[in-house]
Amino acid sequence: MRTNRVKAKLRAGEVSVVSGLACGHTLTAEIMAHIGFDWLVIDTEHGAIDIGTTQSMLQAISTTKTVPMVRVAWNDIVMIKRPLDCGAYGVVIPMVSTMQEAVKAVQFCKYPPVGIRGIGGARRKLYGGPDYFSHANEEIAVIVQIETAEGVKNIDDILSVEGIDAFFIGPNDLSASLGLTPQLDNRHPRFVEAAKALLTAGTRHKVAGGIHCGTPEAVNEVMEWGFQFIAISSELGFLAQAAGANWERVRSGERVQDSGQDTTGEMY
Repeated sequence: MRTNRVKAKLRAGEVSVVSGLACGHTLTAEIMAHIGFDWLVIDTEHGAIDIGTTQSMLQAISTTKTVPMVRVAWNDIVMIKRPLDCGAYGVVIPMVSTMQEAVKAVQFCKYPPVGIRGIGGARRKLYGGPDYFSHANEEIAVIVQIETAEGVKNIDDILSVEGIDAFFIGPNDLSASLGLTPQLDNRHPRFVEAAKALLTAGTRHKVAGGIHCGTPEAVNEVMEWGFQFIAISSELGFLAQAAGANWERVRSGERVQDSGQDTTGEMY
């Protein structure tokens, strides 16, 4: 079976920088995959992306070495097994706040006898290899999102569940659950305290921690805190940011100096 490079980096204590895919298009998925991110997460929780589009996006990402993953809509066996059968090499599972929910997440991702994932789907073997069933439990990444005050309180119980490879902080929902304004890169003392408490628990249980950031500066900051895998924005975020910045340059009357770069509109 194809090795999951992300899990290998997590085991080695290395940092991965990733991004998200929310607009549901194969070309943008392929473009983002060619950027060089360690892995990309297709967002089927908040993005308007169905299972057929998810499979096509996974195929587009597979033209590169970028590891394809999916954030599922809910901690549900159907929501989890379908993207895995389409070739996702890991799932990010939202709103895991208790040990019982963590146990279910692992069971839904693993084949028997460890879990209860059903056996089927043609593309899992096309991407993973003919020995997929024998090694999927080792290679598929199980990542739980901690995004509630209850999840922070129960983090030791959650991370004690065997089979969880990493936890990931959802800053907007965790901020709201803590009574704060939802935002990426939240530096309110209560949020920072919760984030660092989660990291400390991760160290105790030898489970890597991740978080979603909005800027490169924030990525570098949380890397120093000890987060191992860090998501920066998404293709929609990058699009809005670049379009907005260029429009402001047009409005301000800024003149573009000839840099010798191709200005025909081609991506590459």
